[in-house]
Amino acid sequence: MMFDPLSLMRPSLVSVPLGVVRFTGRPHTFEDRQSGDSLPAGASVGQGMTRLGLVGAGLVGRRHVAAIEAVPGVSLVGVVEPNRDPALDLPWVDDLNDLLPVCDGVILAVPNDQHAPMALRCIAASKPVLIEKPLAGSSEEGARIVDAAGDCPVLVGHHRRHMPLVSEAGRLIAEGALGRLTALHAQCWLPKPDRYFQQAWRTGKGAGPLFINLIHDVDLLMHLCGPITRVQAMESGAVRDNGAEDTVVVAVRFADGLLGTLNLSDAAVGPWSWEMTAHENPAYPATDQTCYWIGGTAGSLALPNLAHWSQREGPDWWAPISSTRIPVARVDALQAQIAHFADVIAGRAAPLVTAEDGLRALRVVEAIKMSAEIGQAVDLA
Repeated sequence: MMFDPLSLMRPSLVSVPLGVVRFTGRPHTFEDRQSGDSLPAGASVGQGMTRLGLVGAGLVGRRHVAAIEAVPGVSLVGVVEPNRDPALDLPWVDDLNDLLPVCDGVILAVPNDQHAPMALRCIAASKPVLIEKPLAGSSEEGARIVDAAGDCPVLVGHHRRHMPLVSEAGRLIAEGALGRLTALHAQCWLPKPDRYFQQAWRTGKGAGPLFINLIHDVDLLMHLCGPITRVQAMESGAVRDNGAEDTVVVAVRFADGLLGTLNLSDAAVGPWSWEMTAHENPAYPATDQTCYWIGGTAGSLALPNLAHWSQREGPDWWAPISSTRIPVARVDALQAQIAHFADVIAGRAAPLVTAEDGLRALRVVEAIKMSAEIGQAVDLA
């Protein structure tokens, strides 16, 4: 669905439809594969193994390789990557067409504008696909994926949802431990180095931290707090001046009236981001800070440390307040996501993060971008 151009005529409101990995061992490969050869059709990796293919062996793709190595019952049977790193011993194949006949599911870790065309090729071949966020380069392309999927499972790589701390936070909110939600703040400051931008696509439209980073926060906050229905944003690209935003501030309204603010910058040094506080990726320095604060009439919750603040004699600003840290198990979210993908392929589970979820988050991020550009609030239907 597209933005309604007629809504631009309204005076104050616009409406729109709604992570370095070290490889310590060889990936699972076909025993009869020779280095550089395409995979033979019908080759087997063993009874009961789920055969996964990967398109894209960049930063995120390599993390998927490491996750696949660590998860029992899954094998990496092919990797499509035009810029192959000779230091990596991976089962390279030349094209997605070579990969589809010999895998049970495909992971897409490619630039955003390639998500939709490749996902549609996987769907046409009836191959379940896990698409790294965002779902697509635009909501129009994302809608085509949703419409085409039918019975073919499509998952979106919002891997944070696989962390037990997220399940626990959702349980607390659903059970009313915070009362009625009234306010939240989310912060994502990730100081990206100059070398990050050596790949040209990371400096263009849609490659800024809105679509690369904040979309994770948008998905997770909606998962916990419900749909976002209105956004008002400002953005700046003054630090790098390369076509992509580097700093964004957003006011958001949720469907039940909850109000929040989102503060994003990949040009600000600080410890307040999910990457530096959730300890999910060893490539990032671990801190003891938090990055989400969700408040309600009966208490508040900080994430990802799960500090639950409440008052026995409240709510009362003069009454004592205390916090309880809720312990949860730590898991590797990408490994959990791979195991879940295998379960979906085998028909043992339904997708935790669906294409519809990915499209919903993409539309919110597009609305944030639009609001910043036109200087007006944008509603989501």
